Amino acid sequence: MHLLALLLPLSWRNLWRNPRRTLITLAVVAIGTWSVLIFAALFNALATGSRDTTLRLLTGHGQLHAAGYLEDPSVSHSMARPGPALRRALDAQPVAGWVERVRVPGIVQSEYRTRSVTLVGVVPQGERALSDVPREVIAGRYLADPADPGVVMGRDLAERLKTRIGKRVILMVQAADGHLAESGLTIVGLYAAGKPAEDEFLFTGLGTAQSLLGLGERLSEISFLVRDEAALTEVVAELRRAAPGLDVAPWMELAPLVYTIETFGRYYTIVWLLVMFTLMAIGLVNTQLMAVFERQREFGLLQALGMRPRQIVLQVVLESALLVGVGVLAGTALAAATLAPFHHGLDLGFLAPGAEIMGESRILHPALGAAESVRYGAIIWLLAVGAALWPALSAAAARPAAAMSR
Repeated sequence: MHLLALLLPLSWRNLWRNPRRTLITLAVVAIGTWSVLIFAALFNALATGSRDTTLRLLTGHGQLHAAGYLEDPSVSHSMARPGPALRRALDAQPVAGWVERVRVPGIVQSEYRTRSVTLVGVVPQGERALSDVPREVIAGRYLADPADPGVVMGRDLAERLKTRIGKRVILMVQAADGHLAESGLTIVGLYAAGKPAEDEFLFTGLGTAQSLLGLGERLSEISFLVRDEAALTEVVAELRRAAPGLDVAPWMELAPLVYTIETFGRYYTIVWLLVMFTLMAIGLVNTQLMAVFERQREFGLLQALGMRPRQIVLQVVLESALLVGVGVLAGTALAAATLAPFHHGLDLGFLAPGAEIMGESRILHPALGAAESVRYGAIIWLLAVGAALWPALSAAAARPAAAMSR
């Protein structure tokens, strides 16, 4: 500790013997840190936005289906309502909520056009807790109860069908007995979401859908949310034990593209961190090697006065640690200042239509968590200090007689 107390102020003063070189190195480290943190915040926002949009639309944290439904989501792959064992598992404390649904492909026809859709029969009260669709109704109303005979469709689908609230549409689906069932339903509401969702999903009451399909009380799926995503694996395992004849899948299997985007975001940040570290290391090592070369006489004199090689290594490493530390702090502050104006969200503007195709939200919320900032800052600092060992060892290798004769 006494040695550190002696070398720290000396190392700090040595940094400013050449202010221009120090400031350039500080700028390199600060900009590199800033870019890593900004990329991490943006990719986290993309991954979080895509995941939340998908999970809060219909997916949830996981779903239960009859065997074969995911390969052929038709009325023929339906399941009974949950029995006592499954209901106990769904009502357990780790599960935040669950809903029953009917989801089958169908055809909707207006006065002018016909489109293929996915009919979703829902329990409105349950959907309000698990899905964002009830809150995204921009015109008309959401469904009142499971027996509601109205339909809620996406805004874009209504435009494509050239129809509006109050108009009737003809819905055609394959019933449980194999015949083509059709029914005229009135549009009671329009919802706004990503265009792929608006074009695909048509909502009506669960009882209405079951009656149209001739399913009785049978279901297509049960969707659930967990209180803590860390417990998802355990919840899925418990549900599989409670319902061995059903397919129980977490959201990672139901939405592989979203999971890939989230995983890619993490790995891309690591790759970018390595790229920026390589660039910073080149600049830092070159700068320190130049400084060591210029200070050969100084290091030779220090060794002649009794300073040991390991103490010279420590001094040079301390200089690098201080330099990189200040650069990391400056880069972190710059990143926080860059993200501050987007605290309430970043509108993607003209990029939004393309983002919606990938399941992204129009508004991203890039944020820089304290733990994440510390983690990436510490990684950059440790790697940079490690890179400084080469110049430090070069300084310690100087021989006093040879260095002082220069």
